[in-house]
Amino acid sequence: METAPSVNFTLLLFILLVITGVFWFAERWYFAPQRRRAAKSAVAQLEERRSALQKQGLAADGAVASDADIEAARERVQRQPWWLEWTAGLFPAILVGFLLRSFVAEPFKIPSGSMEPTLVPGDLILVNKFEYGLRLPLLDTRLTPGALPQRGDVIVFRLPKDPKIDYIKRIVGLPGDTVSYENKHLVINGKPVQETPLPDYFDPNTMTYYKQYMEKLGTHDHRIMINPMAPPYVIGGPESFPHRDMCHYNAEGFVCKVPAGNYFVMGDNRDNSLDSRYWGFVPERNIIGKAFVVWMNFSAPKNIGLIH
Repeated sequence: METAPSVNFTLLLFILLVITGVFWFAERWYFAPQRRRAAKSAVAQLEERRSALQKQGLAADGAVASDADIEAARERVQRQPWWLEWTAGLFPAILVGFLLRSFVAEPFKIPSGSMEPTLVPGDLILVNKFEYGLRLPLLDTRLTPGALPQRGDVIVFRLPKDPKIDYIKRIVGLPGDTVSYENKHLVINGKPVQETPLPDYFDPNTMTYYKQYMEKLGTHDHRIMINPMAPPYVIGGPESFPHRDMCHYNAEGFVCKVPAGNYFVMGDNRDNSLDSRYWGFVPERNIIGKAFVVWMNFSAPKNIGLIH
């Protein structure tokens, strides 16, 4: 189903970036020069006092500051206070993290089995943020053109009915496509999607075997999972959603015409996925990026690798 809720981590990171950035600039242009001037003044006073004592012949009495004493005093005055270490000092790291997360790759965690067998609960994935074009963080304003999402891509997107929630699904229908799913067989623009039977898939979470197929969408060969005991129709009926009139439902499944600027998505676990069949199309502006790799799963390390 959905990825782990993000709690708008981008906004939180941006706020930290602004706060630490203010302290970093203040440190660079005000506090550090002020400490350097204070250190220079302190060193000058110590050297002047040492010179005066030497003229009085008191150097042998240990009353004169040594070069080491003067250097220690300089370092003590110039030392950055702890509150600047934890603000200005963190700014470069937060800046790098913000840029990487906003423009290169963003991490997500898979909490449910809607994309099994491709992705399983506990998978830690990375999402490519630049393939479909760079966007300005928070505002989502497009900065650069990018490739168009393709049929078969696994994408992370903001749920249309609640943009605070991030979902991950596979694109099965592009703008203008006619997508039908009847009796658990996917048909796109009148052509049945190729399916090759595979050995049954054992789900350790439900302790159940499911039918498994190799499906080909565009250039993507990927596995899907079917529960023969589940009905083919949309259980409970679809919700009301934009362009609902472009979909028709019956006891065998549905047929949808994908509107311009939108995509039709489904989970690979076809009978355990809340997807476009239930809540409608994904607008292009809601797409966060393309999932491309599982970089860790502590309970199932064999799942680490590229996402197909």
